[in-house]
Amino acid sequence: MGVALSAGQALAQAKTEISLSRQPGIFYMPTHIIEKQKLIEKHAAALGVPGITTKWITFSGGGAQTDALLAGGVDILNTGTGNLLLLWDRTRGGVKGICATSAQPMTLISRDEKIKSIKDFGPGDKIAVPTVKVSTQAIVLQIAAAEAFGADQWAKLDPNTVQLGHPDAYAALSNSQHEVHSHFSIPPFTFLELKNVPGAHVVLSSPDVMGGPLSQAQFFTTTKFADANPKIVQAVRDATKEATDLIRNDTRTAVEIYKEITGDKTSVEDLLAWLKEPGMMEWNLQPQGTMKFATHLHKTGTLKTLPKAWTDYYLPLAHDLKGS
Repeated sequence: MGVALSAGQALAQAKTEISLSRQPGIFYMPTHIIEKQKLIEKHAAALGVPGITTKWITFSGGGAQTDALLAGGVDILNTGTGNLLLLWDRTRGGVKGICATSAQPMTLISRDEKIKSIKDFGPGDKIAVPTVKVSTQAIVLQIAAAEAFGADQWAKLDPNTVQLGHPDAYAALSNSQHEVHSHFSIPPFTFLELKNVPGAHVVLSSPDVMGGPLSQAQFFTTTKFADANPKIVQAVRDATKEATDLIRNDTRTAVEIYKEITGDKTSVEDLLAWLKEPGMMEWNLQPQGTMKFATHLHKTGTLKTLPKAWTDYYLPLAHDLKGS
């Protein structure tokens, strides 16, 4: 009887309008291509689920996205590793990844000339991150603090962090009177700040801290939704593959789509130049660097469960990928 009930519930949850969320920035370019070219709709139809529609919502930070997922307001998120791991842990495996989308560098930028390394931050020096304590940037900062000050000092810079979405953090850095002088930034804000903010310079970047690329954006959903909508989840993975292939093979078209969907006023030529910078073409379906992240979160008590492998917090349809 229980099995019959579960099947009935699964049937009831199968959806035709799918709501997805993301944040601002180039990290999310695959999602802009997926939206513009209706790739989820296309791949769902190819898998025998025609008539799907998608609705995209942009949030300023991952915290608001995860709240929306748990409240049932959004079906699928595209956001950072920290949010995925925390939800996977909090729901005891009830939230899992579909596939990664990008692992571009995150960069801690300061316009304060006295701050050359993270050892130079004083108690009053504010650092903007998208969500305090749990955003990918906040956690990379903790890992960097543990390396700089000692393993037990991982939270040393937590009191310095303030919660600002990337566009607001860029505005704060651009205002010489604003109390926030530093921002753990992502592209394109990284490049805009270095280009336009007087005195802006790099303090550290995520590949230096993590020893390589770290997936900053990935699709994830509830296992309840995935079980009820397996072909839609597969369509998301197939759509992501098509979108990342386009970015690699026809970067100009990808950039033009990004500009159209986001309204970013940056020139196509500037965006193309930025995408030639080190680490900027890390558009991969496999999760990268996420277990180092998980190990840190477990060590600090943020994650109650230490995953044995990245496949613990990713759905089976991703297990053929060479993740880390």
